[in-house]
Amino acid sequence: MTVRQIKPGVYTVGSIDWDRRLFDELIPLPDGTTYNSYFIKGNEKTALIDTVDPPKENELFDNLKKLGVNNIDYVIANHAEQDHSGTIPKILKAFPNAKAVTNAKCKGMLMDLSLIPEDKFVVVNDTDTLSLGNKTLQFIMAPWVHWPETMLTYLREDKILFPCDFFGSHLATSDLYATDEARVYEAAKRYYAEIMMPFRNNIKKHMEKLKQFEIEMIAPSHGPIHNKPEFILDAYKDWISDNVKNEVIIPYVSMHGSTDKMVRYFVDALIKRDITVKPFNLTKTDIGELAKALVDAATIVIASPTVLVGPHPAAVYATYLANALRPKTKFASIIGSYGWGGKMVDTITGMLGNLKVELISPVIVKGYPKEDDFTLLEKLADEILAKHKGINIIP
Repeated sequence: MTVRQIKPGVYTVGSIDWDRRLFDELIPLPDGTTYNSYFIKGNEKTALIDTVDPPKENELFDNLKKLGVNNIDYVIANHAEQDHSGTIPKILKAFPNAKAVTNAKCKGMLMDLSLIPEDKFVVVNDTDTLSLGNKTLQFIMAPWVHWPETMLTYLREDKILFPCDFFGSHLATSDLYATDEARVYEAAKRYYAEIMMPFRNNIKKHMEKLKQFEIEMIAPSHGPIHNKPEFILDAYKDWISDNVKNEVIIPYVSMHGSTDKMVRYFVDALIKRDITVKPFNLTKTDIGELAKALVDAATIVIASPTVLVGPHPAAVYATYLANALRPKTKFASIIGSYGWGGKMVDTITGMLGNLKVELISPVIVKGYPKEDDFTLLEKLADEILAKHKGINIIP
């Protein structure tokens, strides 16, 4: 990433990872990502806000060299995760007078994860400030916006919020700002779904706290900078709200065609009732796309054959994912087939404890679906339609 000035004395010095395709050995990255780091030069002191993933540390040091940085007084650690804080030890070694500035919780985690000595820290609390001379950093504690130690940093004079992962997106782009709003919206929504959605209620509280700050720019640690902050703020307000859309998500897997036949029939039944339906074949699906679809949907219907006495492992994984992400989904059901019996429904429903959903009667058939089974799918579609009409559905 080329060094660029975003405000007088404020520079981007991070890295673009064009080729990364998997994050945490779990999350697909179809568009790569960035590790944004920001250098702030006050007339008395300097600060580096967040660093980069260790494999990209040379790019960070090259950018600091291009900028002519020969001293760093403070390294602000908003979050202990290694893609942002993993290079802090190298920075502290290269600039021995520098101190790592963070909260008490993050300090402990950085000592554990990155083996940073205790005497290298300056600990701050909520609303504390740090003067760089003509620039002032204010710290905003935001626990469980992602991890328990997360904090945000606000640059008062320039009205810039540095929220680390909050408001970010996994998107490798040469655009400094979020100019391609359609593309950034989809990347940010996917990022929210995969990483932030489990903490939706905490995010609501933290966004209320942010109302007291005048924010002209949001500079996250992944993805482009928001120089029109209302764009991402409005998106988050929508995603964290309790409102859902007239949508049904169907994660499904089929071994010998029975469940596939049910899914295809059921999809058509929902479409005839003007319900948006999004089927996801779990043998082919990018889990990030499934997670993104869960952000708004009113209903999830898990479709699976019975393997031995339980659901197909792919359906188990999808159920686990939905339960872990805790979307605002209101209703759930199950469709599928079996050969001789089993406890598929009990297993799946037992895995949905985190979802505050109303369970609609499942449709489980023996063998290949028959006319009576299709009638039951029609009734399930009718019941879903009635449920959707009974709640606050947004267009």
